[in-house]
Amino acid sequence: MILERIIWICITFCAASVRSLAGNSWKQAAASSIIQHKPFVVVWNIPTIRCQEHFGIRLPLDVYGIVENKGNVFCGQNMTIFYKNKFGLYPYISPQGDWHNGGIPQKVNLKKHLEKATKEITELLNHNFQGLAVVDWEEWRPLWRRNWVPKMFYREASKQWVKKRFHGLSPEEQTHLAKVEFEKAARVLMETTLALGKKMRPHGFWGFYRFPDCFNKWRKEENYTGQCNPKEVLWNDQLMWLWKISSALYPSIYLPLKVPALYRQHYIHHRLGEAFRVAQFGTEHPLPVLPYSRVSYRHSSKYLTEADLINTIGESAALGSAGVVLWGDLSYSRSLESCKRLHRYITTTLGPYVANVTTAANRCSRQLCHGNGRCVRCDLSKLGAFLHLDHQLREGDLGITDFQEQNVSMQDHFQCQCYPKWAGTHCERPQTVEPFEIPKPNQASHYNNVYDAVHDGDFDLGSNICPTSVHGKETER
Repeated sequence: MILERIIWICITFCAASVRSLAGNSWKQAAASSIIQHKPFVVVWNIPTIRCQEHFGIRLPLDVYGIVENKGNVFCGQNMTIFYKNKFGLYPYISPQGDWHNGGIPQKVNLKKHLEKATKEITELLNHNFQGLAVVDWEEWRPLWRRNWVPKMFYREASKQWVKKRFHGLSPEEQTHLAKVEFEKAARVLMETTLALGKKMRPHGFWGFYRFPDCFNKWRKEENYTGQCNPKEVLWNDQLMWLWKISSALYPSIYLPLKVPALYRQHYIHHRLGEAFRVAQFGTEHPLPVLPYSRVSYRHSSKYLTEADLINTIGESAALGSAGVVLWGDLSYSRSLESCKRLHRYITTTLGPYVANVTTAANRCSRQLCHGNGRCVRCDLSKLGAFLHLDHQLREGDLGITDFQEQNVSMQDHFQCQCYPKWAGTHCERPQTVEPFEIPKPNQASHYNNVYDAVHDGDFDLGSNICPTSVHGKETER
């Protein structure tokens, strides 16, 4: 029994290693543009309708091109998030020890869960829904080993469930069976939930919030690089089934204030890099990546500085994200003063920056990629290259017509990454061959080489080739 388990673990781990290496190239078509057919969008997922309804303060999100639901409703046709108590019968155990919907995924009534979820999708989303559909289930993680403190009681509950049914097993056998049952049930629940959403609203972008995770937590290390934990990268490959069933990825890039300013871009950079890595697995085309960010620091009411908007929104755009989702809770609209603060932040800092980066991304796509792709860094490790115009766009100053007059030297640092069905250095011709081929193993020697991608075409207007200086090995800055 023990020998069989050791062999199984070795096979699983080695298979994961091969797959993780296979995902280390970004040499493929870009994920399509999504909302409003733009290469990069910023989506508002904060319940702020109270500011207008209760305090008469209208937030000018549309002025700066920030996408919101009609009427500024929290769940609508552009953006919907499904929380644990608002979607189906999500099993979880409360901090007080109360078991909801069976408590653990092994005990949920799947039939009733899907029936309830079907009703909620029907009521919330139009038949032609084409927006973001995010499932936010955070009480437990689908991989057994990742349910550490404070999620450890899901392991204990699973072991007790096995012990109750199988009295003759040893403690080791009970743990093994509990793990197998938990991971199988978690997979079935998550897979069938997304499959239902995709079947009912096939044009929506379905995925789970905070997947994939990088686990690059700041640990006050002098040699902190921001790179993902190598073991966790391999374990992300065990979630291949999740990447295959998803139609978009929604990793978290919430920025903790405790991360020193020197390391913040590295922290975000590698979290995004892991999302782009798994976006390639098991799909005909790469999945769109739309990281979740905040307008304030994690566990803080302090708004992000412009430098950290660049580290989050700017970094996302430069690496090829389809957009960024800005999330927040009711605290942003709880009082007249909080609404005034938010309005001031939007008009002085957030709005002008969003207008700048989205306008730059859109014009770069149109003028350099024929609107058939998005601009992405030639060398993904060059952390100083961003899609920026040369001045901030402010309210009423959105009429700039000539991209080149902005004196933005993007051609030296960015290339076109074509959408599916398009090809060429500037995405100027329809794709005539298979748009995506899964990379073969051994194309990369280590998962950290994901940023050392080989690029076919680069959009320098003069030579069509990225400067050779940007193709060196990744360096820590």
